[in-house]
Amino acid sequence: MSGKFRPITALTMGDPAGIGPEICVGAMLDKEIHEICRPFMIGSIAIMEKAGKVLEKELKFNKISEPEEAKYEYGVIDIIETGDYDTDSLEWGKEQALAGQMAMDFILKSIELGMAKKIDAVSTAPIHKGAIKLVGVKEPGHTEIYQNQTNSEYALTMFSCHKLRVFFVSRHMSLIDACRYATKDVVLQNVINIDKELRKVGIENPLIAVAGLNPHNGDNGLFGREEQTELEPAVKEAQEMGINAVGPCPADSVFHIGKSGKYDAILSLYHDQGHIACKTLDFEKSVTLTFGLPFIRSSVDHGTAFDIAGKGIAGAVSMIESTKVVAEYAAKQHERKR
Repeated sequence: MSGKFRPITALTMGDPAGIGPEICVGAMLDKEIHEICRPFMIGSIAIMEKAGKVLEKELKFNKISEPEEAKYEYGVIDIIETGDYDTDSLEWGKEQALAGQMAMDFILKSIELGMAKKIDAVSTAPIHKGAIKLVGVKEPGHTEIYQNQTNSEYALTMFSCHKLRVFFVSRHMSLIDACRYATKDVVLQNVINIDKELRKVGIENPLIAVAGLNPHNGDNGLFGREEQTELEPAVKEAQEMGINAVGPCPADSVFHIGKSGKYDAILSLYHDQGHIACKTLDFEKSVTLTFGLPFIRSSVDHGTAFDIAGKGIAGAVSMIESTKVVAEYAAKQHERKR
């Protein structure tokens, strides 16, 4: 392992009333994570200790204030705390303002460290949208918070699932609005951004497939004309700019073809189009990455699971995968910059 770059990777604990603390314990006790990155927690020792008890794990903590103080030793959880909280008042599995505030504090600390270039990557455990709204947060989720707080021009969401890299034109938007949103200009800008970000991780001239919107690509206008009026012109203009784009490709087959690795990326036109494909292929190993920030960020692709929080039965596979994948991409970005 000597000589191999191991990115400094922050794991945010997420909502302390959800399964975030438990899956973070699982990730921090995973040996492979320590082999590929230098992980540390942003969270609460008291809550992590509670999670350790329900998981019947003996945990050792090293409280730090900066990443450079971390030991990065397997078996020791380096952790930055963001304040003194009344953690005894928190209840597993409930929407609570204190939990929302803590989750936001963890996120904001990761952004502070990322902007100061003290970390290379962030792997985020799930937050609860209702809980963060109780403390005045306007954004609907992680991606928007990170984009706004870092003043980033864009935040590209990408699903990583085996050989699939799936990007999204829109995220949390009604289906009818998402269909209207997928215009030529919006699709083209997404393709340009995807090409730019994939080159940053060492993928030269990435092949980008744009998914179709209508059944059978509209079948020459019989089932809709968006392919002809919006998508084909977007792909053509991207090609004229030297971008290796193809499509539109029928959505009922593009993900099946893509899982073999034929495409470097697929642009899904709306949230569920790509989510269904990836989650069906492998729910636990579908990881969300955010490109376009000053640092790379990943997340599990499940929620706080209040119904099982604190019961010691939450699987950590997705959090482990999230941390591994973001570390791998951070290492690629580092190698590209050398």
